[in-house]
Amino acid sequence: MLFPAPSSSPAGVGDHDPQAAHGRLAIGSPVAIVDIGSNSVRLVVYENLSRSPTPIFNEKEMAGLGRGVTSTGELAADAVSKALGALQRFRILWEAMDVTDVRVIATAAARYARNGPTFIAEAERICARPIELISGDREAFLSALGVISGFASPDGIVGDLGGGSLELVGVEGSRVGQGVSVPLGGLALQDRSGGSLRVAEKIVKDELERLPQVEAMRGRYFYAVGGTWRALAKLHQRQAHYPLSVMHGYTVPTRDVADFVRMVERVDADILDSIDAVSSARRPLLAYGALVLDHLIKRGKPKAVVISAQGVREGLLLEQLDPQEREADPLLRAAEDYNVLRSRDPAHAADLIALVDRFFDSVHLDETPDERRLRRAACLLADIGWRAHPDYRGEQSLNVIAHAAFIGLDHPARAYLALAVFYRYAGLKDEGISLRLRELMTPRLLDRARLLGAVLRVAYLLSGAMNGLLPRMGLSATDKRVVLTVPAALQSLASDRVAGRLKQLAKLLGRDSSIVVKD
Repeated sequence: MLFPAPSSSPAGVGDHDPQAAHGRLAIGSPVAIVDIGSNSVRLVVYENLSRSPTPIFNEKEMAGLGRGVTSTGELAADAVSKALGALQRFRILWEAMDVTDVRVIATAAARYARNGPTFIAEAERICARPIELISGDREAFLSALGVISGFASPDGIVGDLGGGSLELVGVEGSRVGQGVSVPLGGLALQDRSGGSLRVAEKIVKDELERLPQVEAMRGRYFYAVGGTWRALAKLHQRQAHYPLSVMHGYTVPTRDVADFVRMVERVDADILDSIDAVSSARRPLLAYGALVLDHLIKRGKPKAVVISAQGVREGLLLEQLDPQEREADPLLRAAEDYNVLRSRDPAHAADLIALVDRFFDSVHLDETPDERRLRRAACLLADIGWRAHPDYRGEQSLNVIAHAAFIGLDHPARAYLALAVFYRYAGLKDEGISLRLRELMTPRLLDRARLLGAVLRVAYLLSGAMNGLLPRMGLSATDKRVVLTVPAALQSLASDRVAGRLKQLAKLLGRDSSIVVKD
């Protein structure tokens, strides 16, 4: 017998609850939102109610409830059947997940249709809970909260394009302005125009004329929310060979957006390059979404269009948070979660942040508050790749961070985090990384990522990723050298490899390096 028979109880299994989901945070209970929209009916289950909510399940049914409502005044029977069938399926799923906190909302189609109340009553019976039929003003408000949830200090106008309506509302930091709802959703516009883009263009012009929210976007950001605009952005990314496929935070200068959406208006969606990235159910609405966006940027003249993956649902979550949690930094909260779930010793991150803070202070870099928070987030993420094969820890960490469901940061910041941790694992050369990813960053941000990676390489070799050692050491810079200070009891940790990495770090700053042993 070459190999022993496998044990019925492998080593270590008895130490863990086999029924527990060890890849999830043991904080709070899952929450769910069911969004009955004009185009789709969606269930999203979030891991818990937090400042950085992570979906553990996200499913939709393209029911098309809003199709024909403008012309007939009623929800179509087949659309109602699809929507109710989706709700029956969703209830089975959320109950299987032991989710008790379920919010159900309905928007424009159910709001405007004559048979909307009948549909809502049946939907409430299926869901076994009340459904909030939200007004246009409330939809605008929640969309704004969703953008506030997803971006650090947003400033501009939020536009949420659904199947039945378009909501426009101003945001500035955590403040929400006066919102407006107009019947320019893709399905509504298709219905009102009789399928004619020329007629639709006149409708859009008339609806947007003299809206103060449109005038208020001049020179500011336009935050685009909604599946049709995300689909357009995905097409734009593919055609531009953009190095990230993440939608949230994708920012495009106004001129580039204008050229692209006018092209989408002119041609058949099915012949567009990379159209396979867009579901067949969304393709007929692309031209209408492009038309609305085209006229918004023509009139409003924003400086850029920013895609937001956060909208009404995330606004509902933010609304439920207590004031203290609402003020938490969503990026740092998410990085803390990754640190808990993936680091060898989560407590080590606090030691690491303190060491790195002191070092960067000693270098006297001109560091902004945002750069400081990004640096701390990178420290929290610095050990997430340890389970990978040593040759691929840098590459795997880069891919995880670059494509993680983080909020509260833009794409250059996302690239900074990914590269800083890549350098920590793979060394300070750029071999094995996407040069296009580097192009997202300014030279300053790239330099800071490499410098942080060099500090992390020294710190992890000294500490073995375990807490308690780094607080007993010092790492600082003078005008001429970078100095590592270790107590005599830990002198053996200052190995030749540590000295070599310290020398690399000092070289980045144009200085010498030295190790000082203290009693």
